[in-house]
Amino acid sequence: MRRVVRGFWGPRQESVEELAGRWSATLDRFAQLLPEAGAAGAGAEWTWRTVPASGPSAAVRSDEASLAGALRTAQAADDWSAANGTSLRLLADSAPGWKVEVAGLAGGTPEFLLQSMVATLVAPDDLRLPDAELLTAVAEAWQPDFGDVGDRAVTAALKSEAGFKVGTPSVGWVGFLSPGRAARVPDGLVALQKELPDAGVLLEIAAPGDTEAVVAAYQALKEAGALEPLPRPLDRAAL
Repeated sequence: MRRVVRGFWGPRQESVEELAGRWSATLDRFAQLLPEAGAAGAGAEWTWRTVPASGPSAAVRSDEASLAGALRTAQAADDWSAANGTSLRLLADSAPGWKVEVAGLAGGTPEFLLQSMVATLVAPDDLRLPDAELLTAVAEAWQPDFGDVGDRAVTAALKSEAGFKVGTPSVGWVGFLSPGRAARVPDGLVALQKELPDAGVLLEIAAPGDTEAVVAAYQALKEAGALEPLPRPLDRAAL
């Protein structure tokens, strides 16, 4: 079973210390929500490894000091990080049958490139993953403009049945909308809506595998303007 949990937003300049705090909150929440995924077992501290574009990987803990060091190393290896954001990709030392990878691009002010946090999870097929809670963790840590939880089947259905284009706002079985987008959610949308203070609204739309309900929700939200892309050149973090 494969899941992708994503959050996207526009330009938002942030220091290494601010980014490290957001990263730490994300990794700690993931470890709490997925206790069986850690290689050392439930309750044990997870270990992570960087996945750099080139060069050797390095062990990273989830505390802010360790993550700040990893972020500075990533910045030093990327001449464009000051403008585009700092890219960091971490792979957890996971239990058999699991894979947890978290990749982020954040802290920059590019005019055409969205900032992002994307977690890719592979888990045993007989488990039920806490999709809504995982997206909540990303939303509360990063305050994105929009986000979703889905898989390849969801993306394929949205492309073929609703005209979805990669790089534009979307929803999956679970979706997240910033306050400006949440204000455009149409009456009668079939989804469980949950307010996330200081972040936005979480939409629990359908059970995993129900692509028909996701397509219907996507179409309704798009027609209402809740999934309107941020204007380019980008000049704000959220709609």
